[in-house]
Amino acid sequence: MYSSKNLNRYLYRAAIVAALIPATASFAQNVPGHAQGLSEELVSVDLSDNKKQVGVYSTKKGSNNPTKLAVLLPGSPSVVRPVVENGVMTGSKLTGNFLIRARRFLVDESVASLIVDCQSESGDYCVSYYQASKQRQEDVDKLIAEVKKRVPSISEVWLVGTSMGTISSSFMPIHNPTAYAGAIHTSAITDPYAKGSYRELGGFDYKKSQIPQFFIHHSSDPCALTTYPSAKSIAEKHGIPLVTVSGGTGFQGPACEAFTEHGFRGKEKEVMNAVTEIIKTGKASRLDIN
Repeated sequence: MYSSKNLNRYLYRAAIVAALIPATASFAQNVPGHAQGLSEELVSVDLSDNKKQVGVYSTKKGSNNPTKLAVLLPGSPSVVRPVVENGVMTGSKLTGNFLIRARRFLVDESVASLIVDCQSESGDYCVSYYQASKQRQEDVDKLIAEVKKRVPSISEVWLVGTSMGTISSSFMPIHNPTAYAGAIHTSAITDPYAKGSYRELGGFDYKKSQIPQFFIHHSSDPCALTTYPSAKSIAEKHGIPLVTVSGGTGFQGPACEAFTEHGFRGKEKEVMNAVTEIIKTGKASRLDIN
């Protein structure tokens, strides 16, 4: 039997526990699938003319000393405008983008990621000539420098672009040859003269980058801007390893958007595992993902 004093104490503690459980459960339920297992923070740096460069820095929960940073450069319109709450990204304009929705498969104890937004005054579209410019490289490098200042354990930076974002992952090493350990171009812009494509990559010479580079491309990519035969031809011409992806599930939507083979739907984990391996070893041990 409880004494009156002990009973009151028990009821008080029970009330506190009862009040806390729903809040904790609610938070756990509100973590979106793309952020599961991640600890994230919004990083922002000031640019000229009152502009800002923003990104989302992600690590695996419990991992505080990553050595590699994967800089994620998402596809069209390449404007993210992320919202970070309670230590995770809860929303953005590009949550469905391959790199963003699959980043949880990339990040581990030694690899962190940095989702890169377009500069704050870009409006709703990050234009291709800006993505190819030295200004873009300088803006993103300021963000990278801020992350490295906060996390001194980072010793290597890798660029990972997808679709329109491969304009940035291609040109940034040209503008700053010594800043990056390598670049990985997924669903790269391979047909710059197709209707609606980006002329900046016309005749682009990947050898000028002087860093290790890799292509990852779906063999059935339906997008006219990123055809597999062109990816294979460019890879062979420049001696760049090409990881070929086949299969997948749940394809839907327009050809050049995120939920077709263009966005590796149903193969997100396998593709990101390949990206992680390249970042860790500098090599692609598997050139086919089936």
